[in-house]
Amino acid sequence: MSDNNRVIIFDTTLRDGEQSPGCSMNLEEKLRIAHILDEMGVDVIEAGFPVASPGDFESVNEIAKTVKNATVAGLCRAVKADIEAAGEAIKPAVRRRIHTFISTSPLHMKYKLQMDPETVVEKITESVTLARQFTDDVEWSAEDGSRTEDDFLCRCVETAIKAGATTINIPDTVGYAIPADFAARIRMLIERVPNIDKAIISTHCHNDLGLAVANSLAGIQAGARQVECTINGIGERAGNAALEEIVMALRTRYDAMPFTTGIDTTKIMKASRTLSAITGFTVQPNKAIVGANAFAHESGIHQDGVLKHAETYEIMTPESVGLTKSELVLGKHSGRHAFKDKLREMGYGDLPENAFQDAFRRFKKLADRKKEIFDDDIVALVDDEVVRTQERIRFEGLQVQAGTSGPQTAALTLIVDGARRQAWVEGNGPVDAIFKAIREIVPHPDAKLAVYQVHAVTGGTDAQAEVTVKLAENGKTVLGQGADPDTLVASCRAYVHALNKLLVKREKAAPDEGP
Repeated sequence: MSDNNRVIIFDTTLRDGEQSPGCSMNLEEKLRIAHILDEMGVDVIEAGFPVASPGDFESVNEIAKTVKNATVAGLCRAVKADIEAAGEAIKPAVRRRIHTFISTSPLHMKYKLQMDPETVVEKITESVTLARQFTDDVEWSAEDGSRTEDDFLCRCVETAIKAGATTINIPDTVGYAIPADFAARIRMLIERVPNIDKAIISTHCHNDLGLAVANSLAGIQAGARQVECTINGIGERAGNAALEEIVMALRTRYDAMPFTTGIDTTKIMKASRTLSAITGFTVQPNKAIVGANAFAHESGIHQDGVLKHAETYEIMTPESVGLTKSELVLGKHSGRHAFKDKLREMGYGDLPENAFQDAFRRFKKLADRKKEIFDDDIVALVDDEVVRTQERIRFEGLQVQAGTSGPQTAALTLIVDGARRQAWVEGNGPVDAIFKAIREIVPHPDAKLAVYQVHAVTGGTDAQAEVTVKLAENGKTVLGQGADPDTLVASCRAYVHALNKLLVKREKAAPDEGP
Protein backbone atom coordinates (compact mmCIF):
# COMPACT_ATOMS: atom_id res chain seq x y z
CA MET A 1 0.00 0.00 0.00
CA SER A 2 1.22 3.49 -0.78
CA ASP A 3 -0.63 4.98 2.20
CA ASN A 4 0.63 3.37 5.39
CA ASN A 5 -2.38 4.66 7.32
CA ARG A 6 -4.95 3.10 4.96
CA VAL A 7 -6.75 0.12 6.55
CA ILE A 8 -8.00 -2.64 4.25
CA ILE A 9 -11.54 -3.74 5.08
CA PHE A 10 -11.90 -7.50 4.59
CA ASP A 11 -15.56 -8.49 4.90
CA THR A 12 -16.37 -12.09 5.77
CA THR A 13 -20.15 -11.77 6.14
CA LEU A 14 -20.69 -14.29 3.35
CA ARG A 15 -18.31 -16.83 4.86
CA ASP A 16 -17.82 -16.52 8.63
CA GLY A 17 -21.08 -14.60 9.00
CA GLU A 18 -23.06 -17.27 7.20
CA GLN A 19 -21.73 -19.83 9.69
CA SER A 20 -23.97 -18.30 12.37
CA PRO A 21 -26.65 -20.87 13.24
CA GLY A 22 -29.66 -20.09 11.08
CA CYS A 23 -27.85 -17.67 8.76
CA SER A 24 -27.65 -19.75 5.58
CA MET A 25 -28.25 -17.71 2.44
CA ASN A 26 -29.18 -18.83 -1.05
CA LEU A 27 -27.34 -17.72 -4.18
CA GLU A 28 -29.56 -14.74 -4.94
CA GLU A 29 -29.25 -13.48 -1.37
CA LYS A 30 -25.46 -13.82 -1.41
CA LEU A 31 -25.21 -11.96 -4.69
CA ARG A 32 -27.36 -9.20 -3.27
CA ILE A 33 -25.13 -8.80 -0.21
CA ALA A 34 -21.96 -8.98 -2.35
CA HIS A 35 -23.29 -6.17 -4.58
CA ILE A 36 -23.94 -3.97 -1.53
CA LEU A 37 -20.49 -4.69 -0.08
CA ASP A 38 -18.86 -3.85 -3.41
CA GLU A 39 -20.93 -0.68 -3.70
CA MET A 40 -19.98 0.51 -0.21
CA GLY A 41 -16.26 0.16 -0.90
CA VAL A 42 -15.25 -3.06 0.89
CA ASP A 43 -11.71 -3.95 -0.25
CA VAL A 44 -11.92 -7.74 0.04
CA ILE A 45 -15.08 -9.86 0.03
CA GLU A 46 -14.57 -13.35 1.42
CA ALA A 47 -17.31 -14.95 -0.65
CA GLY A 48 -17.35 -18.40 0.91
CA PHE A 49 -15.68 -21.77 1.44
CA PRO A 50 -15.75 -23.28 -2.08
CA VAL A 51 -15.01 -26.88 -1.13
CA ALA A 52 -17.77 -26.93 1.51
CA SER A 53 -20.53 -27.82 -0.96
CA PRO A 54 -21.49 -27.41 -4.63
CA GLY A 55 -23.70 -24.53 -3.56
CA ASP A 56 -20.80 -22.73 -1.85
CA PHE A 57 -18.60 -23.24 -4.91
CA GLU A 58 -21.31 -21.85 -7.19
CA SER A 59 -21.92 -18.79 -5.01
CA VAL A 60 -18.21 -17.91 -4.82
CA ASN A 61 -17.90 -18.41 -8.57
CA GLU A 62 -20.94 -16.24 -9.36
CA ILE A 63 -19.78 -13.51 -7.00
CA ALA A 64 -16.38 -13.62 -8.70
CA LYS A 65 -18.13 -13.02 -12.03
CA THR A 66 -20.19 -10.05 -10.85
CA VAL A 67 -18.10 -8.07 -8.34
CA LYS A 68 -16.53 -5.09 -10.09
CA ASN A 69 -14.19 -3.43 -7.59
CA ALA A 70 -13.46 -5.61 -4.56
CA THR A 71 -11.03 -8.49 -4.39
CA VAL A 72 -12.93 -11.79 -4.14
CA ALA A 73 -11.48 -14.31 -1.69
CA GLY A 74 -12.16 -18.01 -1.20
CA LEU A 75 -11.31 -19.77 2.05
CA CYS A 76 -9.55 -23.15 2.17
CA ARG A 77 -7.80 -25.41 4.61
CA ALA A 78 -4.20 -26.47 4.06
CA VAL A 79 -5.52 -29.26 1.85
CA LYS A 80 -4.82 -29.71 -1.87
CA ALA A 81 -8.46 -30.26 -2.86
CA ASP A 82 -9.56 -27.19 -0.88
CA ILE A 83 -6.99 -24.94 -2.52
CA GLU A 84 -7.75 -26.20 -6.02
CA ALA A 85 -11.48 -25.66 -5.47
CA ALA A 86 -10.87 -22.12 -4.21
CA GLY A 87 -8.57 -21.34 -7.13
CA GLU A 88 -11.17 -22.51 -9.64
CA ALA A 89 -14.06 -20.72 -7.88
CA ILE A 90 -12.39 -17.29 -7.81
CA LYS A 91 -10.94 -17.60 -11.31
CA PRO A 92 -13.43 -15.20 -13.03
CA ALA A 93 -12.74 -12.34 -10.57
CA VAL A 94 -10.96 -9.18 -11.69
CA ARG A 95 -9.01 -9.34 -8.42
CA ARG A 96 -8.80 -12.66 -6.61
CA ARG A 97 -7.35 -14.00 -3.38
CA ILE A 98 -6.92 -17.44 -1.83
CA HIS A 99 -7.18 -17.48 1.96
CA THR A 100 -5.68 -20.62 3.46
CA PHE A 101 -5.34 -21.49 7.14
CA ILE A 102 -4.07 -24.04 9.60
CA SER A 103 -4.15 -24.21 13.39
CA THR A 104 -0.99 -23.25 15.25
CA SER A 105 -1.87 -23.35 18.97
CA PRO A 106 -0.68 -26.32 21.06
CA LEU A 107 -4.30 -27.16 21.92
CA HIS A 108 -5.47 -27.22 18.30
CA MET A 109 -2.40 -29.03 16.96
CA LYS A 110 -2.70 -31.80 19.57
CA TYR A 111 -6.46 -32.40 19.66
CA LYS A 112 -7.85 -31.03 16.40
CA LEU A 113 -5.12 -31.59 13.82
CA GLN A 114 -3.26 -34.35 15.68
CA MET A 115 -0.08 -33.02 14.07
CA ASP A 116 3.29 -32.14 15.53
CA PRO A 117 4.67 -28.61 14.99
CA GLU A 118 7.12 -29.71 12.28
CA THR A 119 4.29 -31.17 10.19
CA VAL A 120 2.27 -27.97 10.58
CA VAL A 121 5.22 -25.92 9.29
CA GLU A 122 5.54 -28.24 6.30
CA LYS A 123 1.81 -27.86 5.58
CA ILE A 124 2.16 -24.08 5.63
CA THR A 125 4.87 -24.19 2.97
CA GLU A 126 2.95 -26.67 0.82
CA SER A 127 -0.40 -24.88 1.01
CA VAL A 128 0.87 -21.35 0.36
CA THR A 129 3.12 -22.55 -2.46
CA LEU A 130 0.19 -24.32 -4.12
CA ALA A 131 -2.10 -21.32 -3.65
CA ARG A 132 0.44 -19.08 -5.39
CA GLN A 133 -0.05 -21.16 -8.54
CA PHE A 134 -3.59 -19.74 -8.79
CA THR A 135 -3.00 -16.12 -7.71
CA ASP A 136 -0.29 -13.77 -6.50
CA ASP A 137 -2.61 -12.60 -3.71
CA VAL A 138 -2.45 -15.25 -0.98
CA GLU A 139 -3.50 -14.78 2.62
CA TRP A 140 -2.37 -17.18 5.33
CA SER A 141 -4.07 -17.47 8.73
CA ALA A 142 -2.77 -18.94 11.98
CA GLU A 143 -5.99 -20.36 13.38
CA ASP A 144 -6.18 -19.82 17.15
CA GLY A 145 -3.31 -17.39 16.75
CA SER A 146 -4.05 -15.60 20.02
CA ARG A 147 -3.28 -18.82 21.94
CA THR A 148 -0.21 -19.78 19.91
CA GLU A 149 3.25 -19.69 21.51
CA ASP A 150 5.23 -16.63 20.42
CA ASP A 151 8.28 -18.47 19.07
CA PHE A 152 6.24 -20.91 17.02
CA LEU A 153 3.94 -18.17 15.72
CA CYS A 154 6.97 -16.18 14.52
CA ARG A 155 8.33 -19.26 12.78
CA CYS A 156 5.01 -20.00 11.07
CA VAL A 157 4.55 -16.41 9.89
CA GLU A 158 8.10 -16.27 8.51
CA THR A 159 7.53 -19.60 6.72
CA ALA A 160 4.24 -18.42 5.16
CA ILE A 161 5.77 -15.19 3.85
CA LYS A 162 8.78 -17.06 2.49
CA ALA A 163 6.39 -19.39 0.61
CA GLY A 164 4.61 -16.41 -0.96
CA ALA A 165 1.89 -15.17 1.42
CA THR A 166 1.22 -11.46 0.97
CA THR A 167 -1.21 -11.10 3.89
CA ILE A 168 -0.73 -12.65 7.33
CA ASN A 169 -3.85 -12.97 9.45
CA ILE A 170 -3.69 -13.40 13.22
CA PRO A 171 -7.13 -14.62 14.29
CA ASP A 172 -8.46 -14.48 17.81
CA THR A 173 -10.50 -17.53 16.83
CA VAL A 174 -12.21 -18.13 20.16
CA GLY A 175 -12.45 -14.52 21.36
CA TYR A 176 -9.87 -15.10 24.12
CA ALA A 177 -7.68 -12.04 23.69
CA ILE A 178 -7.83 -8.70 25.45
CA PRO A 179 -6.74 -5.50 23.66
CA ALA A 180 -3.38 -4.97 25.40
CA ASP A 181 -2.27 -8.56 24.79
CA PHE A 182 -3.52 -8.62 21.21
CA ALA A 183 -1.68 -5.38 20.39
CA ALA A 184 1.49 -6.74 22.00
CA ARG A 185 1.25 -9.85 19.81
CA ILE A 186 1.07 -7.76 16.62
CA ARG A 187 4.02 -5.61 17.73
CA MET A 188 5.98 -8.75 18.61
CA LEU A 189 5.55 -10.11 15.07
CA ILE A 190 6.63 -6.81 13.52
CA GLU A 191 9.74 -6.73 15.70
CA ARG A 192 10.77 -10.38 15.46
CA VAL A 193 9.79 -11.76 12.02
CA PRO A 194 12.62 -10.76 9.63
CA ASN A 195 10.53 -10.71 6.41
CA ILE A 196 7.37 -9.20 7.92
CA ASP A 197 7.78 -6.08 5.75
CA LYS A 198 6.83 -8.20 2.72
CA ALA A 199 3.27 -8.81 4.00
CA ILE A 200 0.29 -6.96 5.42
CA ILE A 201 -0.78 -8.01 8.91
CA SER A 202 -4.48 -8.67 9.42
CA THR A 203 -6.77 -9.10 12.42
CA HIS A 204 -9.73 -11.48 12.68
CA CYS A 205 -11.33 -11.17 16.10
CA HIS A 206 -14.31 -12.99 17.56
CA ASN A 207 -16.63 -11.48 20.15
CA ASP A 208 -16.92 -14.16 22.85
CA LEU A 209 -15.87 -11.67 25.54
CA GLY A 210 -17.39 -8.66 23.78
CA LEU A 211 -13.92 -7.43 22.76
CA ALA A 212 -13.79 -8.14 19.02
CA VAL A 213 -13.91 -4.50 17.93
CA ALA A 214 -11.61 -3.35 20.74
CA ASN A 215 -9.06 -6.05 19.86
CA SER A 216 -9.25 -5.19 16.16
CA LEU A 217 -8.65 -1.48 16.82
CA ALA A 218 -5.77 -2.35 19.17
CA GLY A 219 -4.28 -4.47 16.39
CA ILE A 220 -4.54 -1.58 13.92
CA GLN A 221 -2.84 0.78 16.36
CA ALA A 222 -0.06 -1.80 16.80
CA GLY A 223 0.60 -2.05 13.05
CA ALA A 224 -2.05 -4.28 11.45
CA ARG A 225 -3.37 -2.76 8.22
CA GLN A 226 -6.19 -5.16 7.39
CA VAL A 227 -9.18 -5.89 9.60
CA GLU A 228 -11.57 -8.79 9.03
CA CYS A 229 -15.15 -8.11 10.05
CA THR A 230 -18.84 -8.65 9.23
CA ILE A 231 -21.97 -6.55 8.81
CA ASN A 232 -23.87 -6.39 12.12
CA GLY A 233 -21.04 -8.44 13.67
CA ILE A 234 -22.66 -11.76 12.72
CA GLY A 235 -20.57 -14.91 12.86
CA GLU A 236 -19.77 -18.06 14.82
CA ARG A 237 -20.95 -18.14 18.44
CA ALA A 238 -20.99 -14.50 19.70
CA GLY A 239 -20.01 -13.21 16.28
CA ASN A 240 -17.17 -11.25 14.69
CA ALA A 241 -15.91 -7.70 14.89
CA ALA A 242 -18.66 -5.47 13.43
CA LEU A 243 -17.66 -3.64 10.26
CA GLU A 244 -19.85 -0.64 11.02
CA GLU A 245 -18.36 -0.19 14.50
CA ILE A 246 -14.75 -0.40 13.31
CA VAL A 247 -15.26 1.94 10.36
CA MET A 248 -17.18 4.55 12.36
CA ALA A 249 -14.74 4.34 15.27
CA LEU A 250 -11.85 5.11 12.90
CA ARG A 251 -13.80 7.92 11.26
CA THR A 252 -15.09 9.47 14.48
CA ARG A 253 -11.87 9.17 16.50
CA TYR A 254 -9.40 10.07 13.76
CA ASP A 255 -7.69 12.28 16.38
CA ALA A 256 -6.67 9.21 18.38
CA MET A 257 -6.53 6.68 15.51
CA PRO A 258 -5.32 8.48 12.35
CA PHE A 259 -6.32 5.75 9.92
CA THR A 260 -8.63 5.75 6.90
CA THR A 261 -10.74 3.22 5.02
CA GLY A 262 -12.40 3.22 1.61
CA ILE A 263 -15.89 2.65 3.01
CA ASP A 264 -18.80 4.86 1.95
CA THR A 265 -20.36 5.07 5.40
CA THR A 266 -23.70 6.33 4.04
CA LYS A 267 -24.29 2.78 2.77
CA ILE A 268 -23.98 1.23 6.25
CA MET A 269 -27.67 1.26 7.18
CA LYS A 270 -28.66 -0.26 3.84
CA ALA A 271 -26.17 -3.10 4.36
CA SER A 272 -27.31 -3.68 7.94
CA ARG A 273 -31.02 -3.70 7.15
CA THR A 274 -30.65 -5.87 4.07
CA LEU A 275 -28.60 -8.48 5.91
CA SER A 276 -31.05 -8.46 8.81
CA ALA A 277 -33.98 -9.03 6.46
CA ILE A 278 -32.22 -11.83 4.57
CA THR A 279 -30.95 -13.73 7.62
CA GLY A 280 -33.84 -13.01 9.98
CA PHE A 281 -31.32 -11.81 12.59
CA THR A 282 -33.00 -8.75 14.09
CA VAL A 283 -30.53 -6.04 15.13
CA GLN A 284 -30.84 -5.33 18.85
CA PRO A 285 -32.21 -1.81 19.49
CA ASN A 286 -29.17 -0.67 21.47
CA LYS A 287 -26.65 -2.00 18.94
CA ALA A 288 -23.95 0.58 18.21
CA ILE A 289 -24.26 2.49 14.92
CA VAL A 290 -27.14 0.51 13.36
CA GLY A 291 -29.52 -0.18 16.27
CA ALA A 292 -32.92 1.50 16.32
CA ASN A 293 -31.92 3.47 19.43
CA ALA A 294 -28.44 4.46 18.24
CA PHE A 295 -29.64 7.99 17.43
CA ALA A 296 -32.69 8.08 19.73
CA HIS A 297 -32.95 10.27 22.82
CA GLU A 298 -35.58 9.84 25.54
CA SER A 299 -34.04 11.62 28.52
CA GLY A 300 -35.31 15.17 28.82
CA ILE A 301 -31.80 16.44 29.50
CA HIS A 302 -30.49 14.69 26.39
CA GLN A 303 -33.38 15.89 24.22
CA ASP A 304 -32.83 19.47 25.36
CA GLY A 305 -29.13 19.25 24.57
CA VAL A 306 -29.63 17.70 21.12
CA LEU A 307 -32.22 20.31 20.18
CA LYS A 308 -29.80 23.08 21.12
CA HIS A 309 -26.78 21.47 19.44
CA ALA A 310 -26.70 17.89 18.11
CA GLU A 311 -23.07 17.31 19.11
CA THR A 312 -23.95 17.61 22.80
CA TYR A 313 -25.09 13.97 22.73
CA GLU A 314 -24.34 12.73 19.18
CA ILE A 315 -20.73 12.02 18.22
CA MET A 316 -21.72 11.28 14.61
CA THR A 317 -24.65 12.32 12.46
CA PRO A 318 -27.46 9.95 11.43
CA GLU A 319 -26.82 10.96 7.82
CA SER A 320 -23.21 9.75 8.03
CA VAL A 321 -24.39 6.13 8.28
CA GLY A 322 -27.23 6.44 5.78
CA LEU A 323 -30.16 7.42 7.96
CA THR A 324 -32.61 10.12 6.89
CA LYS A 325 -34.31 12.57 9.21
CA SER A 326 -37.68 12.32 7.48
CA GLU A 327 -40.34 10.16 9.09
CA LEU A 328 -43.60 10.63 7.18
CA VAL A 329 -42.48 10.02 3.63
CA LEU A 330 -45.29 8.67 1.45
CA GLY A 331 -49.02 8.08 1.53
CA LYS A 332 -51.80 6.27 -0.28
CA HIS A 333 -51.92 8.93 -3.03
CA SER A 334 -48.25 8.55 -3.91
CA GLY A 335 -47.50 7.10 -7.34
CA ARG A 336 -44.89 4.76 -8.74
CA HIS A 337 -42.46 7.56 -9.56
CA ALA A 338 -42.48 8.94 -6.01
CA PHE A 339 -42.17 5.43 -4.60
CA LYS A 340 -39.24 4.62 -6.90
CA ASP A 341 -37.50 7.89 -5.94
CA LYS A 342 -37.92 7.04 -2.27
CA LEU A 343 -36.55 3.54 -2.79
CA ARG A 344 -33.57 5.00 -4.63
CA GLU A 345 -32.99 7.45 -1.78
CA MET A 346 -33.08 4.55 0.67
CA GLY A 347 -30.62 2.47 -1.36
CA TYR A 348 -33.05 0.24 -3.27
CA GLY A 349 -32.62 1.87 -6.67
CA ASP A 350 -31.33 -1.37 -8.19
CA LEU A 351 -34.54 -3.30 -7.45
CA PRO A 352 -35.54 -5.60 -10.35
CA GLU A 353 -38.72 -4.47 -12.10
CA ASN A 354 -40.84 -7.42 -10.94
CA ALA A 355 -39.67 -6.94 -7.34
CA PHE A 356 -40.41 -3.20 -7.61
CA GLN A 357 -43.93 -3.83 -8.89
CA ASP A 358 -44.61 -6.35 -6.11
CA ALA A 359 -43.23 -3.93 -3.51
CA PHE A 360 -45.34 -1.06 -4.90
CA ARG A 361 -48.50 -3.16 -4.74
CA ARG A 362 -47.77 -4.04 -1.12
CA PHE A 363 -47.01 -0.38 -0.37
CA LYS A 364 -50.40 0.74 -1.74
CA LYS A 365 -52.17 -1.90 0.33
CA LEU A 366 -50.22 -0.81 3.41
CA ALA A 367 -50.99 2.87 2.73
CA ASP A 368 -54.71 2.10 2.66
CA ARG A 369 -54.42 0.54 6.11
CA LYS A 370 -51.97 2.93 7.83
CA LYS A 371 -52.34 6.67 8.36
CA GLU A 372 -48.59 7.24 8.35
CA ILE A 373 -45.91 5.44 6.34
CA PHE A 374 -42.42 5.57 7.81
CA ASP A 375 -39.02 4.70 6.35
CA ASP A 376 -38.88 1.53 8.43
CA ASP A 377 -42.30 0.48 7.08
CA ILE A 378 -40.91 0.67 3.55
CA VAL A 379 -37.74 -1.21 4.47
CA ALA A 380 -39.81 -3.97 6.07
CA LEU A 381 -42.22 -4.47 3.19
CA VAL A 382 -39.56 -4.26 0.45
CA ASP A 383 -37.18 -6.67 2.17
CA ASP A 384 -40.06 -8.97 3.09
CA GLU A 385 -40.88 -9.26 -0.62
CA VAL A 386 -37.39 -9.32 -2.13
CA VAL A 387 -35.85 -12.01 0.08
CA ARG A 388 -38.63 -14.44 -0.87
CA THR A 389 -38.44 -14.18 -4.65
CA GLN A 390 -36.53 -17.44 -5.13
CA GLU A 391 -38.15 -19.67 -2.51
CA ARG A 392 -40.08 -22.90 -2.99
CA ILE A 393 -42.93 -22.03 -0.62
CA ARG A 394 -44.86 -18.78 -1.11
CA PHE A 395 -47.52 -17.30 1.14
CA GLU A 396 -50.76 -16.51 -0.71
CA GLY A 397 -53.66 -16.06 1.69
CA LEU A 398 -54.82 -16.45 5.28
CA GLN A 399 -58.16 -16.23 7.11
CA VAL A 400 -58.16 -16.59 10.88
CA GLN A 401 -60.93 -16.94 13.44
CA ALA A 402 -59.97 -15.98 17.00
CA GLY A 403 -61.53 -14.76 20.23
CA THR A 404 -62.85 -16.12 23.50
CA SER A 405 -65.76 -18.10 22.06
CA GLY A 406 -63.52 -20.32 19.96
CA PRO A 407 -62.57 -22.46 18.26
CA GLN A 408 -59.49 -20.65 16.91
CA THR A 409 -58.98 -21.66 13.30
CA ALA A 410 -56.73 -20.85 10.35
CA ALA A 411 -57.58 -21.27 6.67
CA LEU A 412 -54.26 -21.05 4.85
CA THR A 413 -53.23 -21.05 1.19
CA LEU A 414 -49.61 -21.59 0.15
CA ILE A 415 -47.95 -22.02 -3.23
CA VAL A 416 -45.59 -25.00 -2.93
CA ASP A 417 -43.31 -25.65 -5.93
CA GLY A 418 -45.81 -23.80 -8.09
CA ALA A 419 -48.90 -25.69 -6.88
CA ARG A 420 -51.63 -24.10 -4.75
CA ARG A 421 -52.27 -25.99 -1.51
CA GLN A 422 -54.78 -25.26 1.23
CA ALA A 423 -55.49 -26.32 4.80
CA TRP A 424 -58.13 -25.52 7.43
CA VAL A 425 -56.92 -26.26 10.96
CA GLU A 426 -58.03 -25.67 14.56
CA GLY A 427 -55.44 -24.70 17.14
CA ASN A 428 -54.84 -23.57 20.69
CA GLY A 429 -54.98 -19.93 19.64
CA PRO A 430 -54.68 -18.37 16.18
CA VAL A 431 -50.87 -18.60 15.94
CA ASP A 432 -50.92 -22.27 16.86
CA ALA A 433 -53.61 -22.85 14.22
CA ILE A 434 -51.54 -21.05 11.55
CA PHE A 435 -48.39 -23.01 12.31
CA LYS A 436 -50.31 -26.30 12.37
CA ALA A 437 -51.77 -25.42 8.96
CA ILE A 438 -48.27 -24.85 7.56
CA ARG A 439 -47.16 -28.20 8.95
CA GLU A 440 -50.16 -29.90 7.37
CA ILE A 441 -49.40 -28.42 3.93
CA VAL A 442 -45.61 -28.97 4.16
CA PRO A 443 -44.91 -31.78 6.68
CA HIS A 444 -41.69 -31.41 8.65
CA PRO A 445 -42.16 -33.56 11.77
CA ASP A 446 -38.56 -33.33 13.01
CA ALA A 447 -38.48 -29.53 13.07
CA LYS A 448 -39.28 -27.81 16.36
CA LEU A 449 -40.31 -24.20 16.94
CA ALA A 450 -37.44 -22.84 19.06
CA VAL A 451 -38.21 -19.09 19.03
CA TYR A 452 -41.27 -16.98 18.27
CA GLN A 453 -40.83 -13.21 18.74
CA VAL A 454 -42.98 -10.22 17.79
CA HIS A 455 -42.12 -6.53 17.83
CA ALA A 456 -43.48 -3.39 16.18
CA VAL A 457 -41.46 -1.87 13.34
CA THR A 458 -42.83 1.63 13.97
CA GLY A 459 -44.98 3.33 16.59
CA GLY A 460 -48.76 3.43 16.83
CA THR A 461 -51.53 0.86 16.97
CA ASP A 462 -51.38 0.47 13.19
CA ALA A 463 -47.65 -0.28 13.22
CA GLN A 464 -46.25 -3.10 11.13
CA ALA A 465 -45.46 -6.16 13.20
CA GLU A 466 -42.11 -7.82 12.57
CA VAL A 467 -42.04 -11.49 13.58
CA THR A 468 -39.01 -13.74 13.97
CA VAL A 469 -39.31 -17.53 13.96
CA LYS A 470 -36.51 -19.99 14.68
CA LEU A 471 -36.84 -23.63 13.65
CA ALA A 472 -34.49 -26.36 14.88
CA GLU A 473 -34.06 -29.75 13.22
CA ASN A 474 -31.36 -32.33 13.97
CA GLY A 475 -28.84 -29.77 15.15
CA LYS A 476 -29.62 -27.30 12.34
CA THR A 477 -31.27 -23.98 13.15
CA VAL A 478 -32.78 -21.40 10.83
CA LEU A 479 -34.35 -18.00 11.36
CA GLY A 480 -37.24 -16.56 9.39
CA GLN A 481 -38.68 -13.06 9.45
CA GLY A 482 -41.95 -11.56 8.29
CA ALA A 483 -43.51 -8.11 8.44
CA ASP A 484 -47.12 -7.00 8.07
CA PRO A 485 -49.60 -4.70 9.86
CA ASP A 486 -51.49 -7.91 10.71
CA THR A 487 -49.42 -9.74 13.33
CA LEU A 488 -50.89 -13.10 12.31
CA VAL A 489 -49.99 -12.60 8.65
CA ALA A 490 -46.48 -11.54 9.72
CA SER A 491 -46.26 -14.70 11.83
CA CYS A 492 -47.23 -16.87 8.87
CA ARG A 493 -44.71 -15.13 6.60
CA ALA A 494 -41.95 -15.57 9.17
CA TYR A 495 -42.63 -19.30 9.59
CA VAL A 496 -42.74 -19.85 5.82
CA HIS A 497 -39.50 -17.90 5.44
CA ALA A 498 -37.82 -20.11 8.06
CA LEU A 499 -39.17 -23.27 6.47
CA ASN A 500 -37.76 -22.27 3.09
CA LYS A 501 -34.36 -21.81 4.71
CA LEU A 502 -34.64 -25.19 6.41
CA LEU A 503 -35.17 -26.86 3.04
CA VAL A 504 -31.89 -25.29 1.87
CA LYS A 505 -30.10 -26.13 5.10
CA ARG A 506 -30.96 -29.82 4.81
CA GLU A 507 -28.83 -30.00 1.68
CA LYS A 508 -25.89 -28.00 3.00
CA ALA A 509 -22.87 -29.58 4.65
CA ALA A 510 -19.64 -27.81 5.57
CA PRO A 511 -16.10 -28.86 6.58
CA ASP A 512 -14.01 -27.17 9.27
CA GLU A 513 -15.30 -23.64 9.63
CA GLY A 514 -11.97 -21.79 9.54
CA PRO A 515 -10.55 -18.93 11.55
